[in-house]
Formats: sequence, C-alpha cells, structure tokens
Amino acid sequence: MKTVRFFAAAVLILIAASVTVQADDFSQIRAILERIDAQSRFSDTDFSCLATLIVEDPEKGIEKMAVRQFRRDDGERYLLLIQEPVTQRGQGYLLEGDNLWFYDPSSRQFAHTSLKETFQDSDARNADFGSSSYATSYDIEGYFEGTLGNFEVYIIELKAVDDSVPFPYITLWVTKDTNLVLKAEEYSLTRRLMRSSLFTKYAKVGEAIIPVQMVFVDELVEGKKTQVSLSEISVAPIPDHVFTKAYLERVNR
Repeated sequence: MKTVRFFAAAVLILIAASVTVQADDFSQIRAILERIDAQSRFSDTDFSCLATLIVEDPEKGIEKMAVRQFRRDDGERYLLLIQEPVTQRGQGYLLEGDNLWFYDPSSRQFAHTSLKETFQDSDARNADFGSSSYATSYDIEGYFEGTLGNFEVYIIELKAVDDSVPFPYITLWVTKDTNLVLKAEEYSLTRRLMRSSLFTKYAKVGEAIIPVQMVFVDELVEGKKTQVSLSEISVAPIPDHVFTKAYLERVNR
C-alpha cells in the first residue's frame, strides 16, 4: 500500500489568485470533480477496514471509538459495526442504496436514519463512510487558483443540487497535480460555516486513492473535533450476507 502523506500545517496560508472565471471554464473543474469521485470508489473490489475515531469535546472530554467498516460501492452498500466503547458495542449501520438503517442490540430494533446525520455524536457524518459524489451531488458556483501550505490548489465553490447531502454549500481545496481534496469547508443554507474537514494522509488501496487520516472540526463549538484513522485495510471479497440486517442481528447474539 503506497501512501501519500499530507501534513496539515499549524497555520494554513491561503493565497487566492485574482482569476476571473467564465461559465465555460467549468468543464475543466467538472472533470476534476469526476476524477475525485472515480478515484475514491472501489469499482471492482470490496473494501474493509478498522476506523478509529478520537472525539474531542470541551464538555465531555476525549472519547475513543472503534468501528469495523465493510463497504461495497457497487450497489452503494456499507455496514458499520461499533466495537468500542463497550457501552455501544454491537450497534451498527446498514446502508442499502438510499436506505440507511441503525441497529440497537439492546432493543433488537432497526430504525431508519439518514446519511446527513452525525455519526454517534462525533463530528463525522454517516455520509463520510462512503465514496464521494461531488460531480453528481453539486453544481459549480465558481473557483479560484491559490495555495494551501506548500500545495498549488484549486479552490472550488459548490452548491448542492438537492437536499440529500449533509451540507448545501461546500468549498474544496484540491491539489492541481493529483486532484486530491486537502480541505473542505461545509456550510448551511444560510452559508454559515458548520464544519471544516482536513484530509491529512492518503493511501492508494487497490485502484482507489482514499483518505486514511482525517480531521473533522465543528465550527460551532470551539475545541470540538474528531480525528479519524483507518487501519487493517483490505480489498478482499466480502461475503454477501455481511450486507444484511440478519448479519447485524447474528453478530450480537
């Protein structure tokens, strides 16, 4: 597994070039968004890993979560199984296309939830565990050229095409040479900054290139953030029965 490291500087210096962008220039940016989405997808293989979340909350302190993830992009399916903390062990999420289910082993009940919701009171969203869909979920409002740390980037402003995504407006910082997203600022309908996301380390996994270290910063609560690290990464085939409600019920018996 070849890794590409990006270290977030203590201070991110943005120098935006004064570029006037015409609507017909968006074809190049649209192609970049399509490339981002394509290289984040596992088209011919399954994907599994252990996701470790460190949630820092100024009121609750620091909490650690361990989540086993199984993902099959062909069919838009994933299964998340919480292993830590003990109080939440066995809780899980099953995505089947547009339907996301949450399973609570204490009640043995499934409840319908949304990709837009936060994951277990962390700063991650349920949608963060799947592949990106910038090209299909967003329209381009504009872009600039600039720098982020030592990287030459495109700063791309996006508006959601509908309300199916967690954030109606997003600004992306994308490397010019490799088309990797280094940073995202995510806004509400009133364009209030809700969350900043830093993608500090990427890895080539099979034919895909995915972030394996991320930091999600809550911009509404000072000092609240979630660090996510992926380990035990595999592209080995996953049995079909894993992507079922019966599997979540069975592993909790």
